[in-house]
Amino acid sequence: MAERALRADARRNRERVLAAARRAFAEQGYAVPLDEIAVAAGVGPGTVYRHFPTKEALFEAVSVANVEELAADARARAEAADPARAFTEFLDALAEQALAKRDLPDAFGGAGADAVAGAVAEVHEALGVLLAKAQEAGGVRRDVSVKDLIALLKGLLHAVRTDPDPDVRHRLLAVVRDGLRPKEG
Repeated sequence: MAERALRADARRNRERVLAAARRAFAEQGYAVPLDEIAVAAGVGPGTVYRHFPTKEALFEAVSVANVEELAADARARAEAADPARAFTEFLDALAEQALAKRDLPDAFGGAGADAVAGAVAEVHEALGVLLAKAQEAGGVRRDVSVKDLIALLKGLLHAVRTDPDPDVRHRLLAVVRDGLRPKEG
C-alpha cells in the first residue's frame, strides 16, 4: 500500500524536525533528548513522535544520508590516479566530518536503526576497496585489514569528539597515518 501524502503543515513540521535533529545530532551526538529537538524545531514532542516513533527512527533519517555520502566519497577516491594519496585524503575528510558532525561516531558505533547499519556496511565495503588500492600502490601496510582500519577510525573519531583540544585531530591523525605506512626495508 502506498504511503499517504502528508498535508502541507505536516510536511513542514517534518522538515523542521529533521533540520533541528540534524543540528542537534551534529552538535551533541546520539545522546540528545528528543524533547530538546522538539523545542528546537518549534513543535511539541507529540509531533516528533508522530513522524518518528522512536529516537532510532529519527537518528536513522538524519544519519543514513551522511554515512552514504562517506561511502560515495570512498568509492570515488578509489578511482583516483594516486590511491595512496586519496586514502590519506579520505582519512583527513573523515576526521574533519567527525569534528563537524558529532553523530558520525555514533553512527559508526552502531547507534540507530538497521538502515544506518546498512549504510555503515557500505562505507566498510567502499573503504575496503580504497584500502586495497592504497596497499597495492605501496602507500599503506599490507597487514592492515578493513576491520583493523575501522577499529582505528572508531578510536580516532571518539577521541576527536571527546577531546576539547582542537589540535588533537591533527596529532592523532598523524599517528594513525604513520602507523599505516609500510615498514621500510
